[in-house]
Amino acid sequence: MTITDREPQALNVLGDAGQKLLFTEARTANTFAATAVADDELAKIWELARWSPSAANGQPLRVLFVRTREGKERLVQHLDEGNKAKTLSAPAVAVLAYDADFHEQMPTVFPARGDMLRAAFAGQAEKRESIAAYNSALQTGVFLLAVRAAGLAAGPMAGFDEAGVDKEFFAGTSWRSHLVVNIGHPGANPWFPRLPRVPVEDAVAWA
Repeated sequence: MTITDREPQALNVLGDAGQKLLFTEARTANTFAATAVADDELAKIWELARWSPSAANGQPLRVLFVRTREGKERLVQHLDEGNKAKTLSAPAVAVLAYDADFHEQMPTVFPARGDMLRAAFAGQAEKRESIAAYNSALQTGVFLLAVRAAGLAAGPMAGFDEAGVDKEFFAGTSWRSHLVVNIGHPGANPWFPRLPRVPVEDAVAWA
């Protein structure tokens, strides 16, 4: 029997509890409990998130986990004023970035065509930047789901000085920050009121 002769494999369906955890009842946390987030919990988040799809399996997303008070103080000086207090109170913070030189990893992540892809991208810095930014955003969505899957709450924030964060933490590297995510267990009154979703008839088309 050839592969094409085999019966198609049915995929598992995520149960109701899992759908609530990851989607319908998941919220952005604005306060966090003092409960510590262990290194192995953060490692588990990445272990889940790194399976995200990306173009040509390029995987440009990079993560800096900030856990110490010193590290948070270095970070918050580059955040918008309204984001500073909750970042200082979060047990852990992830600075999500993309690697503008992701193509250097292509022989590892796409062995069949890696050398060709690395050479093709080598002289196209602007194109690499665009591809890395888009695909890291795709991976970021999966990262947030991974935080929820690990039993933790995420508080993503775009209000910060990207150039300042890059100079503070990524100087001399090809990493470029694009999102800060507070991570921990929800604290007191952690949720803002649930806001409406775009109506289905305005968001979905059929052909």
